[in-house]
Amino acid sequence: MSARPVIPAGSGTPAGSVIPAQAGIQNAPRAISIALLAMGGEGGGVLADWLVDLAEHNGFVAQATSVPGVAQRTGATLYYIEMFPRDAVPPGAQPVLALAPVPGEVDVVIASELMEAGRALQRGLVTPARTTLVASTHRVYSMTERTAMGDGRVDADKLLQGARAAARRFVQADFAQLAEQAGAPITPALCGALAASGAMPFTREQFEETIRRGGVGVEGSLRAFAAGFDAGLDSRLRGNDGKGRGKDGDGGGKSEAVATRLGPRLADLETRITAEFPASAHAILRAGVLRLADYQDPPYAAQYLDRLAALRDAAPELLQDTARHLALWMSYEDAIRVADLKTRRSRFARVASEVRLDGKQVLEIGEFMHPRLQEIADILPAGVGRWLLSSPFARGVVQPFTRKGRVVRTSTLSGYLLLYAIAALRPLRPRSLRFQQEQERIAQWLAHIQRLAGTQPALALEVARAQRLVKGYGDTHARGWASFERLMATLPRLESSADAGARMRNLAQAALADESGAALERELASL
Repeated sequence: MSARPVIPAGSGTPAGSVIPAQAGIQNAPRAISIALLAMGGEGGGVLADWLVDLAEHNGFVAQATSVPGVAQRTGATLYYIEMFPRDAVPPGAQPVLALAPVPGEVDVVIASELMEAGRALQRGLVTPARTTLVASTHRVYSMTERTAMGDGRVDADKLLQGARAAARRFVQADFAQLAEQAGAPITPALCGALAASGAMPFTREQFEETIRRGGVGVEGSLRAFAAGFDAGLDSRLRGNDGKGRGKDGDGGGKSEAVATRLGPRLADLETRITAEFPASAHAILRAGVLRLADYQDPPYAAQYLDRLAALRDAAPELLQDTARHLALWMSYEDAIRVADLKTRRSRFARVASEVRLDGKQVLEIGEFMHPRLQEIADILPAGVGRWLLSSPFARGVVQPFTRKGRVVRTSTLSGYLLLYAIAALRPLRPRSLRFQQEQERIAQWLAHIQRLAGTQPALALEVARAQRLVKGYGDTHARGWASFERLMATLPRLESSADAGARMRNLAQAALADESGAALERELASL
């Protein structure tokens, strides 16, 4: 139920009477209700305090509460604010303000990320008759999305469609990017979008004065506020469907994607892509070349194009999917790659930016490392790696050091040099045990695709996509590879089926359904 002021006995009104609620904020008296969903470190508490301060300095009685959420994506907190016009409270009375939002009774919902907007929709906080929804369209993936065996990401387009349908007014933009450009947290940008939404009885100047009264990070917050205000106003003019009076005047606000070009170091490969492959595959081929040159070296990226040459005349979808999965497989994760990524200057800069490190603070980074015997053998020369795995004496010497993980502090000289030394093994990777194994497996997989491309393109496409089972390292990689081998073993039986592509797709989906392999067993039995 919505909050209404209760009039005490002796005021000329019977005790317990309430001032009736009217429809719409403008027809007060009734409380304005705001639900703010934000993640840890985004400044949700600051924005809640701003809104209370804004109300109290402009003729309202206000109250804010917060309910911490579970530790998903650094913790999500629901802040709830109610504000009631002070001049609508009879003398001697006090408004009774609610402590938590009630479905169907919320005027404004602010979501710092698209999934948080989805959570608000799921709770019924957003209604077409009443609620203005202000949401940032960027994504911070939840743990369930990240740990899914397959692609567990929630469809962002469906979230946006649901938000458009559920809200009276939907104000949307990538406010995280705008805030980053302004050098401030996301909440000032969301505050600017709220000011532009028209859902609050306050002017832009009153919002900005509230930020100034806060006294901390004022200049950056005002820059982010202005950017959020402009984006929010543009979104409001476009309407819930994203169309209408846009800045560019085209109604849709579409922008042309800028084509990525390879630099001088990879100019020869850029020429090959343009001359040898259809235009529909150029973007993904460039991305693959960049990834593999970064992973190993330009000759390795050239080998990537060599392997795809046999499919240049195949169906566009088959070429694109094979190119994507081949790039991922050729850049498999090993200890060398992990050490390389963790010792890059860009990573230290990114972590410092995320924690907002200033010149008076010292940043310490601890990496949890737990390499298994197999992972150690993988990066050794092939002969040495096989000896380590097969020799009881060698295993007995090495295994005691792999039973427990350890924390390597890359912010110290000793920890950094340890990982840097492992990363420096990259030139020797082509001689390693894992490299040779993966190249043989890749060659067999590509041979299946090339053989089926002309006669059964649908099955060839699903064989290409089945590579998504092979990922990660340790037990995850072992399970995925075992499932992939079982799928490839079914090819002789599937090739004679009219619906071979659909059957292979069902097998792959079953393999990703659970870690136990029970779903795959059932699907194989149905064959």
